[in-house]
Amino acid sequence: MDWQTYIHSDPDILCGKPVVRGTRLSVTFLLGLFAAGWSEQQVLENYPSLTSEALRAVFAYASESMN
Repeated sequence: MDWQTYIHSDPDILCGKPVVRGTRLSVTFLLGLFAAGWSEQQVLENYPSLTSEALRAVFAYASESMN
């Protein structure tokens, strides 16, 4: 998964936190939704600008960041 296509940081958006490109949805926020028990379907329904690929990129980014 090439997460760089979907995740980026910009100092002018959320103080440089990594976000899904084209949104103000941070990786941390989205991971928090999953930690709270949200399903992929719930996230996609509530945030229609997201795609399944973008959500996979969030997990790929988090996984790579932990190494």
